[in-house]
Amino acid sequence: MGAADVVPGVSGGTVAFITGIYETLLESIRRVNPSLIGVLRSKGIKGAFEHINGLFLISLFAGILTSVLTLAKLISWLLVTHPVPLWSFFFGLILVSVWHIMRQIHSFELSRWIGFILGVGLAYAMTVLNPLHLEPTAINIVLSGAVAICAMILPGISGSFILLLIGMYSPVLGALKGLDIGFLALFIGGCLCGLLSFSHLLSWLLNRFRDITLMFLMGLMVGTLPKIWPWKQTLSWRVNSSGEQVPLLQKNLMPHSFESITGTSSQLVLAVIMMLLAIGLVLALEKFAEDK
Repeated sequence: MGAADVVPGVSGGTVAFITGIYETLLESIRRVNPSLIGVLRSKGIKGAFEHINGLFLISLFAGILTSVLTLAKLISWLLVTHPVPLWSFFFGLILVSVWHIMRQIHSFELSRWIGFILGVGLAYAMTVLNPLHLEPTAINIVLSGAVAICAMILPGISGSFILLLIGMYSPVLGALKGLDIGFLALFIGGCLCGLLSFSHLLSWLLNRFRDITLMFLMGLMVGTLPKIWPWKQTLSWRVNSSGEQVPLLQKNLMPHSFESITGTSSQLVLAVIMMLLAIGLVLALEKFAEDK
């Protein structure tokens, strides 16, 4: 999940879904609420820890944090030096994730498809928005953390992409690389506020309106596929907070057009291999979970 959340356009929530921990994650976070004080009084620290599935949460978030801190530089490097294979891997990951969610839906009535269309529309609209350029003030850092974490636990919507849209991706990535404790403390505080509030809503929706919610989440994934299409032509650039030129507007191309327009190899064979590798990885995880 940490590795996925570093990449703009890919959601850690997608990884949680395909590994089968998504609803456990939501339910565990949902239990961190004022009623926990009553559990603490009646059952003690051990009982409260078990009530919120504490070992699961600590293990998961320790893994996410470790991955983010260790992979931020690697992912940044791959995005610049090997973008086509990297995006191909994540494209395959999203494709097989859509199939994975579809298998869990019991009814495909019209109302469910309305949820799917809304999900596609929302995700696609976000991919064509022009990025903002917020200043990294204290309040903006906290708010960006709250908004980004909500996206991170939604399959199909990338928290990193949300940060990119509001102009906070580079400052956050820079803070991670430079271990800016003050910046990261504000950002994590915002993440905690957003996570605790939004997880309650998602958990409630999955319990009350499971099929239509899953169709909406599937729509989010489908709608983000154009954003992570491997072959792109950069139409305009912007200078980030580090003084580096990064893509601003991009256009999707077919592999053969990519070669003729950009003069760069499409790496089509490698791209297909990476897509199949992602699909194989998810299927292997499913098989492993079933065997357990």
